[in-house]
Amino acid sequence: MEPLILFRTGFFGAPPSLAGLSEQDQAFFTSDQDRLPEATVVVFHIPDFSRRLHEDTPKYTGQSWVAWSMESTVNYPRLVDHAFMRVFDLRMTYERSSDIWNPYLPAPEAWWEAARLRRSEKRDDAQVVMFQSAAIDRSGRNAFASNLMARLPVHSYGRHLNNRQFTGPDLGRLSKLQTIRRYRFCLALENSVAPDYVTEKIFDPLMVGTVPIYRGAPNVADFAPPGSWIDGNLFKDPRELADYIGFLARTPAEYEKYFAWQARGPGDIPIFGDRMPPSEPFKVLLELVKGRQAGKRPRRRGMPHYPFGLLRAVQARVYRAVRGDKR
Repeated sequence: MEPLILFRTGFFGAPPSLAGLSEQDQAFFTSDQDRLPEATVVVFHIPDFSRRLHEDTPKYTGQSWVAWSMESTVNYPRLVDHAFMRVFDLRMTYERSSDIWNPYLPAPEAWWEAARLRRSEKRDDAQVVMFQSAAIDRSGRNAFASNLMARLPVHSYGRHLNNRQFTGPDLGRLSKLQTIRRYRFCLALENSVAPDYVTEKIFDPLMVGTVPIYRGAPNVADFAPPGSWIDGNLFKDPRELADYIGFLARTPAEYEKYFAWQARGPGDIPIFGDRMPPSEPFKVLLELVKGRQAGKRPRRRGMPHYPFGLLRAVQARVYRAVRGDKR
């Protein structure tokens, strides 16, 4: 029996991307909600999960449900809510304890490319760049950035604290990376603090030859080369950090120490010796499902049940009927 993996939700309102999969593997995935009864696996993107839109989802005999999220548990506390999570069979998140690990960590080949990168000439009118558009702040990053900007020039290209615009066309991520590489430092401030929640905030500057000023996950040292970033938490206040940035800008030999990892390569990144990140989490999910099905008879559909409870299912169904939502 061939597996069928159904996306019950979108990905922040858009269809989940399967660009990293071959066309053959993409055929095992669908967003066709009419195929729910025959699905082997049902994937819920938790940030898109809505009580009134999804709690009437029936679970059929033999199905596995997946809770998928790359967002911090601080921002989405239902990810650590046992009563909610108990209905799911598998977790696919940024946490290393997940059944399917879905980190932000670049692949080893990207690190090797960054290690060989020839760094571009840096700007002199400002040492620090920042890209932040979301107002979400459960880490104190907004006040931190504002206070630092009061003490030294910071060019901010995001919507938050914006004071700079691209001089050419905005090509999305490409323009962002090309801009970051022209600065000596990049503010890398996570929107919340949680173990393993290490995002592109720190990886983007490392990939283009810029030193990140990081505040976020307490175990960030597991995810980046030793000595490659500035720990913003080690300074008593933004004034002390601003003084240190000025010192590094005036002392090239000290600044260059942050790139010693390039000569060593990425081999001493602790996480690479622990557990390699999957190149494509959905590929890992598919292989896991295939492995579980190997040699098994086709499952019987049987009568479904409602994991979130019959009352909530009825409430959701009524709400959906009033809305005219047929999902």
